[in-house]
Amino acid sequence: MDPQNTRVLIVDDEFSVRDSLRRWFKSYGCNVDTAEDANNALDKFKDQSWDIVLLDIKMPGMDGIELQRRIKEIDENIIRIIITAFATVDTAVQALKEGAYDYISKPINPAQLDHIIRNAIEKRSLISETTLLRRKVEELSLPEEIVGDSNAMSKVLQLVSEVAGTDSTVMIRGESGTGKELIARAIHANSNRKYFPIITINCGAYPEGLLESEIFGHEKGAFTGAQYTRKGKLELADKGTIFFDEIGNISMKMQMDLLRVLETKQFSRLGAEKTITTDFRVISATNRDLEQAVKDGNFREDLYFRLNVFTILLPPLRERDSDIEQLAGYFLKRIAKSMNKPVKEFTDEALEAFGQYSWPGNVRELRNVIERAIVVSKGDVIERADLSFPFTFEDCLPAVDSLDDVERLHIQRILNKTGWNVLQAAKLLGIDRSTLYAKIKKYDLSQ
Repeated sequence: MDPQNTRVLIVDDEFSVRDSLRRWFKSYGCNVDTAEDANNALDKFKDQSWDIVLLDIKMPGMDGIELQRRIKEIDENIIRIIITAFATVDTAVQALKEGAYDYISKPINPAQLDHIIRNAIEKRSLISETTLLRRKVEELSLPEEIVGDSNAMSKVLQLVSEVAGTDSTVMIRGESGTGKELIARAIHANSNRKYFPIITINCGAYPEGLLESEIFGHEKGAFTGAQYTRKGKLELADKGTIFFDEIGNISMKMQMDLLRVLETKQFSRLGAEKTITTDFRVISATNRDLEQAVKDGNFREDLYFRLNVFTILLPPLRERDSDIEQLAGYFLKRIAKSMNKPVKEFTDEALEAFGQYSWPGNVRELRNVIERAIVVSKGDVIERADLSFPFTFEDCLPAVDSLDDVERLHIQRILNKTGWNVLQAAKLLGIDRSTLYAKIKKYDLSQ
């Protein structure tokens, strides 16, 4: 903060002190005013705000200790510096405990005052920057599912705020279940493209041939079963955003095709000669170690650098444990309402259990645990006995009726367990990949 933009109020019943400090701050370049007592000082807060207030402890009427309490109620971010005589140092220490920034003793040493004020101006500058950042984050248009104000999530939202207004390509990294698609939607909702669609494609949910058709579209007769012309995701995302979820799962051929599109913004539908030009922003997400995939030759380095322009790393739930209770309350309210059940809160033991669990499935697992607890609960409170860790196939059974629902939940669980490695999941399920891809599409499963 520039001293010339710093507003300083001096409160002291001695004219000589007020006048000498006023002159000193004027020479320093500050915008300065004085008050002879607490009531006069409070009146000045009606007219404007102040960055730094120096106030004497011993004044007639309301003393400096009470005044600093009143100022803190007005704005706790105001830097409050106590002026004290030697005999009232203990009282100044009490003021520090109540939030004063520092104190200076009479007679005032100019060098000491200079040091305190320089540090105070720097701190006020940091407070202003933090307040501005917090306001920007609060102004973000966020999907309601993004819940939490931990330091880890605040940093994520700061990055969202920084990149949303640009057209930069974004890669969202994080474990399965951390909410990567929600962050992608938050970026889009706060971008210049927000009035156009965000198109999502789960790269792990399609075999290569079908994925190619999904991305680029196809003409009628382009391949067996292509009975009509269909626009691809890239075409649908024109002027908007395309979100490639689990980008690390695409084949080397698809990587090459996608790289060409990202470089030229041009492509052709399958079976067509006409070139289509589109304008889209790219956001991708992955839970894979793409750097290792590049080293192993499984992911093109040029595509990696094209996608990894701006990275947002989503923390796992175990690293944002202060958000767990808030997330649990959000899911409880939302799910109980959808089920028309009168469940209102958790017992202390249930909340304690949330904090002790490591949440390998992250936010998605938390939601599932709460959904099951609401199903099995008997009253209006979720008890520890209603919770089941980890969330297993057997836990799903009471919440579903049809065999299709049972199959859907089981396939989703196995896919989550394998990090959406379709080949590994198919082996665990005892089916081939083609069958698994068909079931993923049938049940509209996603990460």
